[in-house]
Amino acid sequence: MKGAYWMDKIMVTRSSMPPFDEYVEEIRDLWDTRWLTNMGKKHERLRSELKDYLKVDNIDLLVNGHMALELTMQALGLKGEVITTPFTFASTTHAIVRNNLKPVFCDIKPEDFTIDPEKIEDLITDNTSAIVAVHVYGNVCDVDTIQKIADKYELKVIYDASHAFGVTVNGIGIGNFGDASTFSFHATKVFNTIEGGAVCYRDEEIGKKVYDLKNFGIHGPEKIDAVGANAKLNEFCAAMGLCNLRHIDEEIEKRKKVAKRYRENFDGVRGISINPIQKGIVNNYPYFPVIFDEKIYGASRNQIFAELEKNGIFARKYFYPITNTFDCYHDNFDSYYTPIALHLSKRVITLPMYADLEENDVDRICKIVLDCRS
Repeated sequence: MKGAYWMDKIMVTRSSMPPFDEYVEEIRDLWDTRWLTNMGKKHERLRSELKDYLKVDNIDLLVNGHMALELTMQALGLKGEVITTPFTFASTTHAIVRNNLKPVFCDIKPEDFTIDPEKIEDLITDNTSAIVAVHVYGNVCDVDTIQKIADKYELKVIYDASHAFGVTVNGIGIGNFGDASTFSFHATKVFNTIEGGAVCYRDEEIGKKVYDLKNFGIHGPEKIDAVGANAKLNEFCAAMGLCNLRHIDEEIEKRKKVAKRYRENFDGVRGISINPIQKGIVNNYPYFPVIFDEKIYGASRNQIFAELEKNGIFARKYFYPITNTFDCYHDNFDSYYTPIALHLSKRVITLPMYADLEENDVDRICKIVLDCRS
């Protein structure tokens, strides 16, 4: 009954999956070889194919996007303070804190939700070691300005690119910016391996350290020359990635059509701000965020969220709360210093977005939203 219940609902996202027979065929040889993990053939094939697809020189695969971020910070040897954004998923901030680093929160640009580079320099101290920026909803950070600041102060730059798989900037793959970029291949992402992640990196030495950190520092049956953890991607997840990668361009094109339909429905509606189209950016349409100005629109974000839920449509307040207001960080940070992020977090909804979302369902979602106006 539970399965039937959810079949009638429209969720904020739906995992992209290949035809069942295609996945079965992909994993068939795993029964013969019994090689299920430890950088097997599928892992290495996926790594090679992702390197080509993302247009990067170096990439490694990990068990999930969070460990990719944590271990990349360790590989870069970060110390002290890290300038970052609170308008992100918990993973970004938790990875910093779990590495015994202090997050210093920078506010965001209201037009695209990414970290505001004009506010970064005032936050730099003698203890700052890096900038950890986040590409949000497929929107790309001001990578050129951030790099100039990093070069000026000799800081490392890591991009959390979990929302930006396949995105390009003037033809350049998103994984080429900064010292490293990390990706999540979670089931909810545009590209998924069921669960998984990756790091793209500039310096090969970073890759060597990430490898040690993800595989216990093991370099042979009797050679362990580094202290590491276990963050390897298994062969079943790699197989799902190989299948999904064959269909990724089609998936993104379908998402583009869904986004276009939303835009058509909301075009010219006062009190609504929708995700911008950035110049020179090829987007991947991972989410469809909408900002509601209650005074102009006539209904609050929370009212709209509740009305959608009442109609079996499950949107998401994403990102709310912002990370510097989390209960686990109580009294550690002050959101007063990131007023734009705080303001937008109280007004944003990400509406359902996935490749197979039908146009008539998009229209129904939009009608419910528009009917909320007083």
